[in-house]
Amino acid sequence: MARDRSPIVKQSRREKFALANKAHKVMARKTTTPGQHSDRPGNKGSLYLTQMREKQKVRRLYGLMEKQFANLMVTADRQEGMSGENLIKLLEARLDNVIFRAGYANSRRAARQLVSHGHFLLNGRRVDIPSLRVKTSDVITVRPKSQKSVYFQNLDNLNTEKRPISWLNSDLKKMQVTITGEPVRAEIEDGINEQLIVEYYSR
Repeated sequence: MARDRSPIVKQSRREKFALANKAHKVMARKTTTPGQHSDRPGNKGSLYLTQMREKQKVRRLYGLMEKQFANLMVTADRQEGMSGENLIKLLEARLDNVIFRAGYANSRRAARQLVSHGHFLLNGRRVDIPSLRVKTSDVITVRPKSQKSVYFQNLDNLNTEKRPISWLNSDLKKMQVTITGEPVRAEIEDGINEQLIVEYYSR
């Protein structure tokens, strides 16, 4: 499966948005985008560039490749309601994102790796596909064998997502996550404008 293995901090500087917790400190020191011709004076950029950069930012935030992201936009566009909000909900409902939001990893990349290595059960069945979409009443648990590992025994020491998430109930002691509703647009990271992404794909 194709993956973007470029450094997440470099990606963050390019998008001028912290895509992972560890990017904040570096971006405080290096305020320009990477590259020899970064942030040239007078280069305000076009509307198209603004739309593309927003698309790239969100795509990289959730760790998707271009084709995956475009296909998800098609799905969002076919659903009832606002396409941009549908897109965000589809991204939030990915299994790797849920594992990150629930506090089992300190980044989406780490959560993706945990899922890919088969450490979780979805409704009692082992899963290893990060892009699986969860739904209300789904129950995610850590495999009994994995629960004994040093990593899962020290979950309380992880510098994980602390923002409250209303649509999932995570119990780190029981190593269980219950999906109690649908993702809520207001609970994602600040600084995302999904309407620009809709406009980008509507050209």
